[in-house]
Amino acid sequence: MNTPHIGVKPQIWQILGTKVSHCKTSTEAIQEAGLDFTVLKHPNLHTLPSGNNIISDNSFFTFRTDTEAVLGDKIGADYQVVQNTETFAFFDEIIKNYGLIKFDYAGSLGFGGNVFLTAKLPEHIRIGRDDLIDQYLFLSSTHDGTGSITIAFTPIRIWCSNTLNAAMQNCNNAIKIRHTASAAEKLKSAHKMLGLTDQLSTELEAIFNRWSRIRISDPQLKRLIQLAMVPNKETYQLLTTQGNRTIQPVQQYHFRSFRL
Repeated sequence: MNTPHIGVKPQIWQILGTKVSHCKTSTEAIQEAGLDFTVLKHPNLHTLPSGNNIISDNSFFTFRTDTEAVLGDKIGADYQVVQNTETFAFFDEIIKNYGLIKFDYAGSLGFGGNVFLTAKLPEHIRIGRDDLIDQYLFLSSTHDGTGSITIAFTPIRIWCSNTLNAAMQNCNNAIKIRHTASAAEKLKSAHKMLGLTDQLSTELEAIFNRWSRIRISDPQLKRLIQLAMVPNKETYQLLTTQGNRTIQPVQQYHFRSFRL
């Protein structure tokens, strides 16, 4: 049986981040990834046509103290800066209690306005006998006022590295914590995410194994690819020639890949 080679694409955080798998603590990880900076919030200053300046009491901006790069300039009064050291200390408690979880990648976007740290879980989701899916915890935070602190569970398929996010009813795969005065305290109890990942892992394994038992014929696969790439009759007629040039290689790839 010849199995076609499928290249393993890097995850988006591997492209944007720094590998920190050798780090033992969150402090080491954020230092390695250049995330050991401090963020402050100051009020915006409005200059009037008369030349007078008004210091706002409800509009603020955030900036890095090391580079003085402005990260966000439309910050509300209730927004509370949560430093990277506070945010990522979440993982230290997890690793202390659960042991085999390891740091993976850490990095930032927008001059440090968005930061993230990933950790790899020790267990896999198993499909059939030897198809394994890695499991990660993904922790991100923003300093620009655009989002919450987010702790998410994400599964990655080893062989083709596609992010597999199955939509499950009445199930949420993330915890979101707003940047308010209570954020730091809520982070301390966020280890309940581990209980959520156990539930998600079990449900995903059942879903993926059920999908793996579905058989599809070559004509059905061809039709499915056509619907995905040329969704309606009008588009099909307009793009028939070019569409076939695109669809045929995709069909050939799938037929070659999955006829084992």
